[in-house]
Amino acid sequence: MSIAGWIVLAALLPFVAAVSAKAGGEKFDNQMPREWLAKQVGWRARANAAQANTFEALPLFYVAILYAHFSGAQAGQIHYLAGLWLVLRLLYIGAYILNIGLLRSGLWAAALLVNIWLLFQA
Repeated sequence: MSIAGWIVLAALLPFVAAVSAKAGGEKFDNQMPREWLAKQVGWRARANAAQANTFEALPLFYVAILYAHFSGAQAGQIHYLAGLWLVLRLLYIGAYILNIGLLRSGLWAAALLVNIWLLFQA
């Protein structure tokens, strides 16, 4: 997969959490989805929080992957780390929704370390 492919896949991660929060929701209001989400509790509220956090994590991932690419890092290493980041963030979303706080925090930290690792690939 190309660098651009990893970036596109990463951009889809927040939607995994968003669909989780909204799918099958009682009286979901597509005219005012943010207001509906603000009233949610439990796993739906956590899925929405995971969506927000994933949007927050994307800029550093994009910078790290592009910096590694343009600094001449080996493509294979960039691809491996990008894939690892995506897996960690998917697991993070799952841990967030399932309310496994310690695991969630560990996965968050591991994904951050992967970004740092990407920055030092050049």
